[in-house]
Amino acid sequence: MKNVGYAHLHGHLALGVLPPRCPARVRPVTRLTRLEEELAVPPERAPADDDLLSHLLFALKHEGVDLAILSETLPYLSVVSLVAALQASPNGIYLRRLACLYESFVGLLPLEPLVKGRAVPLFDPERYVTGPARRNSRWRVDVNGLGTLQYCAVVRRTSEVEALLREDVLAEARSFMASLPPGMLDRAIQWAYLSETQSSFEIERESPSPDKQRRFIQLLRKAHDGQPLDEGYLVALQNSVVSNPFDKASAFRHEQNYLHNGLPGAIGVSYLPPPPDLCENLMEALMGWANTLSEAQDAPPAERVPALVAATVISFGFVFLHPFMDGNGRISRFLLHHTLCRLGELPRGHLLPISIAMKRHEGDYLAALEAFSKLAREQWRVDWIDADHHDFHFEGSESLYRYWDATQAVAFTVSMAREALREDLKAETRFLACFDRIYRAIDARFDLRGSDLSRLVMMCLSHDGVLSKNRRKQFRYQVPEDVLDAIEAEARKALQQDEDPQCPE
Repeated sequence: MKNVGYAHLHGHLALGVLPPRCPARVRPVTRLTRLEEELAVPPERAPADDDLLSHLLFALKHEGVDLAILSETLPYLSVVSLVAALQASPNGIYLRRLACLYESFVGLLPLEPLVKGRAVPLFDPERYVTGPARRNSRWRVDVNGLGTLQYCAVVRRTSEVEALLREDVLAEARSFMASLPPGMLDRAIQWAYLSETQSSFEIERESPSPDKQRRFIQLLRKAHDGQPLDEGYLVALQNSVVSNPFDKASAFRHEQNYLHNGLPGAIGVSYLPPPPDLCENLMEALMGWANTLSEAQDAPPAERVPALVAATVISFGFVFLHPFMDGNGRISRFLLHHTLCRLGELPRGHLLPISIAMKRHEGDYLAALEAFSKLAREQWRVDWIDADHHDFHFEGSESLYRYWDATQAVAFTVSMAREALREDLKAETRFLACFDRIYRAIDARFDLRGSDLSRLVMMCLSHDGVLSKNRRKQFRYQVPEDVLDAIEAEARKALQQDEDPQCPE
């Protein structure tokens, strides 16, 4: 079995980056055929093993843009062969893209371009979700990735991603929240802030104290302030989510950290983010790109990055870089909300509790993280010394962390936002509407302490319209039996009406 394109380059040059997601391989086919997990290539279409230029052009034409492999391969490419190809075909789309990347990653080519005609995008907008374009005037190539050529994520327009983006969950959220009466909206939003906080801590296997909970809610409310990302701001965020004074950061980390899976020795190290110096460099690039997004909001809609895509790249990108020794997970989920607010996707004070759905689908969350982290771990040699001491050796390339595929992460995040809206926020507002109807009906008929009535209605609604024997016993000296029966009757009526998604007042 012979590899072609990116798979050949990755193996032939022993590159320290992730292998291509869908490798091209020679198969007994008569034309290029996309299979589920590979691209089948007819034998006569395969370039010679030592013809790097042909493999690069094949990959760009048929496999798309893999910046990690391209950036690591181009230093091996013969300048003479590339210049000759450009002189023979100065307007070739794939050659121009290759020349643009060569000069970005390696150095200036010894020729003056003779490019004519329109500019071409580096990433085909029909195959990728793209970002604001920066034109390379020398080769007339629009660099339009989700980031820069120093740090860039890619999101492939899979059928799943396309379908999710077409639903426009954030527009649905805005419309739904605008439809709620002010009092109902205020209570639903208070619930959203509390639930988002609790779920974010639960994902970290932590039960927050009332003080931690209060501080994180305050932090979430500040997401609407539109603060640009920089080291000082992120350090302040880290200090606000970490309570142990010894874990509070004063800057991005200056030591290697890692994630542990509980197993002993080196096999217990499940992920290693980039070394400290590289981490700082990439954080600057990620923050710089994030800060340009709000400036691009005045561009035509087709040129803007969908807000949930941008939020995913920033949130997952942050957690993969892991710039602090503690608190990275909670900050990464905060950055989802920070990005949505900064891009003006939710009115001030509003929040979509995405972490509730993430907590409910922790296995999928882990899978989205491991799509990158599990393979990245293989580029490290870890030697266990004793106790919590390890010796870490990064054997991969910096490009491993510079360029990553965010497709699975985006599909996960957008689906979680949709679920948080449709199955959590909308359900909570129906619950509140039904609560209000029951409360009013009982309050109009009986003289009952308000706090007791509120607790009983919530208990009854939460248990399918039934007050347990223990609850009845608990209130036997405060609430008459006929009132308890009436609460159950009203609750059952409300729950029956609520089978219709629109719970009437």
